[in-house]
Amino acid sequence: MSFSGFSLTGSVRRLLVVLGDQLDHDSPLVADLDLEQDAILMMEVEEESLHVATHFQRSVYFLAAMRHFAGWLDQNGHRVEYTCLDDDENTQSFESEVTRALRRLAPDQVEVCRPGSRRVLAQLRRAAGEAGLELTVLEDPHFLSSPEDFADWARGRKTLTMEYFYREMRKRLGILVDGNGKPEGGSWNYDSENRNALKAAPEAPAPWQPGEDLITDAVMELVADRLPSLPGRQSPPRWPVTREGALAQLDRFVAEALPEFGRWQDAMWTGDSLLWHSHLSPALNVKLLNPREVVQAAVDAYSKGDAPLNSVEGFVRQVIGWREFMRGIYWTQDDSYRDANNLEAGLPLADAYWSGSSPMACVRESVTPVLEMGYSHHIQRLMVTGNLALTAGMDPAAVRDWYLGMFVDGIDWVTTPNVIGMALYADGGTVATKPYAAGGAYMNRMSNYCGSCAFNPKKRTGESACPLSTLYWDFLIRNRERFAGNHRMGMMLKNVDRMNADTVASITDRAEEVRREIL
Repeated sequence: MSFSGFSLTGSVRRLLVVLGDQLDHDSPLVADLDLEQDAILMMEVEEESLHVATHFQRSVYFLAAMRHFAGWLDQNGHRVEYTCLDDDENTQSFESEVTRALRRLAPDQVEVCRPGSRRVLAQLRRAAGEAGLELTVLEDPHFLSSPEDFADWARGRKTLTMEYFYREMRKRLGILVDGNGKPEGGSWNYDSENRNALKAAPEAPAPWQPGEDLITDAVMELVADRLPSLPGRQSPPRWPVTREGALAQLDRFVAEALPEFGRWQDAMWTGDSLLWHSHLSPALNVKLLNPREVVQAAVDAYSKGDAPLNSVEGFVRQVIGWREFMRGIYWTQDDSYRDANNLEAGLPLADAYWSGSSPMACVRESVTPVLEMGYSHHIQRLMVTGNLALTAGMDPAAVRDWYLGMFVDGIDWVTTPNVIGMALYADGGTVATKPYAAGGAYMNRMSNYCGSCAFNPKKRTGESACPLSTLYWDFLIRNRERFAGNHRMGMMLKNVDRMNADTVASITDRAEEVRREIL
């Protein structure tokens, strides 16, 4: 299908910039416009695929969804200026594209909803300033709490614990609470019921799949031609690029996967990175879905008896707990947060993150789906790829950029605090109360990966020792003094203190071999 973008004619009073992660049909940028004088600017720019190494499917996904959204805007009478990646005059960045649009259209005002990236916000402000305008930044009503709300909650607290933030969100929004603000079922979370490991090959429901889409096909050809060096498999994204598709995906999850989601949300199994997970994060993060409707659909399923409380509460916690908490962290920390490196880690990102090739079965199983479809579920992200980077001591900036560029749902506001704070503990405990470090025993308990692996999860030294076990103990040894004051690390550090000098030396020597020969 041919898509040549849209070019405006006539005068413009307000120019409203809509970014690729703001495809919200109810956005204030599209809901209350003067259709005669206001106009919307959308841009495809190369920098968004090149400032970090970006998965082919991530670029295709964003551009295809943007083009569908621009078509919807046009059909509904909005004036749209849309520049395509292959426009003759196309430049490299949002800053240069906005500058060009402001010169041509000469609006009186330029507005944007808060972007998902500090980098992009700075570019837009510079472009507006060069044109003698002040960029008006509207708060994004897609989210359930604003940065100001989060700052108010965080003020005066010694630690920012997600669990307490989540409980306040439940009470404020009236979700799974009674009239007195008490939790449905008597407990705020049901983690104890949601940590089951699969004992046999799962029979998970088939995930939602998109149908044929000519716009996506055209974008694939464009990206392959214009950006041929992008990593990742060159195949169509398996995520919805329209509002209708996103709603269909939500319906499928609630009806077929939500009932068992809670029970198996921490489980891993060879060859399946989808299982009972929702896979809604791409549609949520580009705002084809609203978190309110997503949560309501899950709560309605519980009310009707179609899904158990442990599944619904676990899912709701991901949406109104972790998702909102991470965004609050992102916007209330200063600019230096994304470069935090509290553990002074500096090992380059392992080649396996780019190739999927590793003698470690867990790494192969967790990286391969990322390369193939730009996705793996949250336990693979945190407890395999994140855990390996943490315990090996990989450079947080390199790890952060890999998650941002290689996952279809990667946007700076969510990947930066998840990687810097949760996965790598590089912020020193702003997000997590302790490092999410684990050895082979965890992997053996929560997956079947170890059964097909050359390494023994019960061994921490020697050539057959599981590298995760070796690196886990080496991580504790290296950071013994750093973690001395963390009461949640007390039991693990006591085990380190019981080691004799020979054991410590054997572990640290083997860890160096792992970094040199296996990673």
